[in-house]
Amino acid sequence: MGDLLIHPSGPLRGTVTTPGDKSITHRALMLSALAEGTTAIEGWVPAEVCLATLRCMRQMGAEIEEKNDALIVTGAGPRGLREPDDVLHCAGSGTTMRLLAGIAAGQPFTTVLTGTEPLRRRPMGRVAGPLRLMGATVLGRHGGTLPPLTIRGGGLRGIDYSLPVASAQVKSAILLAALFAAGETVLHEPGPSRDHTERMLRWFGVEVASQGRDVGLLGGQILRPPAGADALPVLTIPGDFSSAAFPLVAASIVPGSSICLRRTGANTSRTGLYDLLVRMGGDVALSASDLPGAALPDEMHEPIADVQVRHAALRATEVAGDLVVRAIDEFPIFAVLATQAEGDTVVREAAELRVKESDRIATVAAELRKMGAAIDELPDGMIVHGPTRLRGATVACHRDHRLAMALAVAGLVASGTTTVKSAEAFDDSFPGFVETMQALGANIAWVDAEPRRDV
Repeated sequence: MGDLLIHPSGPLRGTVTTPGDKSITHRALMLSALAEGTTAIEGWVPAEVCLATLRCMRQMGAEIEEKNDALIVTGAGPRGLREPDDVLHCAGSGTTMRLLAGIAAGQPFTTVLTGTEPLRRRPMGRVAGPLRLMGATVLGRHGGTLPPLTIRGGGLRGIDYSLPVASAQVKSAILLAALFAAGETVLHEPGPSRDHTERMLRWFGVEVASQGRDVGLLGGQILRPPAGADALPVLTIPGDFSSAAFPLVAASIVPGSSICLRRTGANTSRTGLYDLLVRMGGDVALSASDLPGAALPDEMHEPIADVQVRHAALRATEVAGDLVVRAIDEFPIFAVLATQAEGDTVVREAAELRVKESDRIATVAAELRKMGAAIDELPDGMIVHGPTRLRGATVACHRDHRLAMALAVAGLVASGTTTVKSAEAFDDSFPGFVETMQALGANIAWVDAEPRRDV
């Protein structure tokens, strides 16, 4: 692997299944490791960020076995985790580091968390602050706001805390710490955020109170997977909507395309891009999938759907507020979508994009401009002027997996050849991205691969 070559493609056609949801895989590994008993995790994604979580949980004492594409996790129980013999390396995963910080805060030992250079630039103060209020000692660079983090846990107390930003990672870190705290923890969110942690805690039998944007949890509860009749309890991970976003947008902008994305997570806290596509005139629809849990309204299940999408003429829109939170990971590919829409698409209140795997406002704008896009940076977003006839170029992904895939999709509607340098970054989240796109008919291949011959 290395550099990726993309040429203009004809219509994309077919049915594919995207990898398991990364956010849910992280939580499945962590919560099953904290539980009593054994849990099978099916549909998990072996992306680098999730493998980092798997390695960290093993270092803390969980038994995790790979068997027939599933993970069999024998939990350590509420007090069974052990002090790691070495530093826990979270690779490039902010989810791994922030959620593990919450778990480590509840343990009566010292844990050190580090990661790749980009991860060590990402802010951790919003997690460290409330964990300190609960009684943990959290040390790090720049006054404890940047990794590596050293956490001495134990002796926690519940808190009543208002989150300064709507963040599922911060909320989840505090809820995980709250499992080990005396008394009740109540969190007040300023806006909606992903609720995967609350859903999965309930699956493991933990009582989580939710009312509006408040969520509460009483410490000391024991996690136990639901009792199975004759087999292990199984956590089934749906397809990742954030990964599905790339073929979803590709089919929306490549003329003549019509595809189906099977068994995709349809949690409304994650489907902001779907709503944006509908608003922009996209031809997209959700239908019930046959995966267990697909049509169940029970809050302990993740909603799942098949996504049907066809090429359509698009019009510009404006994005701000709660919709930003529900589409925060999709803005690199959304910017590509906006280059093909009629009018000026405006994104505001998205300053969080500047502290992702890269500064996604600056890098997205810079790389798409190389391809002829007209994009103005804003302090908290961007303005994309469309429609634009993109042209092939050599572009860089800045070690950002979502930017790498977004630029590859842009190449499908660009004239000439697009080269994405060091594109293997997408293995962080979407192993098999190239093969999935090829299965739909995309003209995309690694530089050292055999050239494709269209007939």
